[in-house]
Amino acid sequence: MNRFASEQRSLACWLALHHTLGVGPKTFARLLTQFDDLERLFADPKQADNLSERTRSALLSPNWDRVDQDLTWFSEPNRHIVTLNDSRYPELLKQISDPPSILFVQGDVELLSQWQVALVGSRNPSASGRDTAYEFARYIAQGGLSITSGLAMGIDAAAHQGALAAQGKTIAVVGTGLDRVYPAKHRDLAHDIALTGALVSEFSLGTSPRAENFPRRNRIISGLSLGTLV
Repeated sequence: MNRFASEQRSLACWLALHHTLGVGPKTFARLLTQFDDLERLFADPKQADNLSERTRSALLSPNWDRVDQDLTWFSEPNRHIVTLNDSRYPELLKQISDPPSILFVQGDVELLSQWQVALVGSRNPSASGRDTAYEFARYIAQGGLSITSGLAMGIDAAAHQGALAAQGKTIAVVGTGLDRVYPAKHRDLAHDIALTGALVSEFSLGTSPRAENFPRRNRIISGLSLGTLV
């Protein structure tokens, strides 16, 4: 902990807890109600209620090296770590049953709290389905709403591309760490989105595209949006 500057210590504790084995969004939220200062939690994990011994043990030896890697990567321009108590955390997302404790963002972080519509669908659409998604997204983006989707093949990609074609804003919520792009063929699309919109993830750097990540990603897409077009 002493390796971090005083102004970084609070964020370092959030990141360390995010990386702790056995701590998901609901456990994280419960701990926040008990500890207004997470440094107290790491100083004495025995104070925490309803934690397994395995998790208490993990809290005694946090992975500060991994936290340091996070802080270094996100120190670059237009990279942000947004905690649940950050003023930049979108209010709509707080209203879902298990909001992410931390959002990792690359791009325009203020866009997360602006009005947006989710547009999602098949990874293997027909040509007409792809074209329809593109035109819907382009039309909605021209009206000033952001388009939110998941950077997947098919409809997701068409939605992002339609918004960009309208010179509108688009947000991609992904199921990997932000240092990875999945699918890899969308690397250029992800780059374009980050320039004027935002890439968003609740997953740590280095997280690979595991199947269980995508339902978690989907709840963020719906939680950010005023409505969802499927």
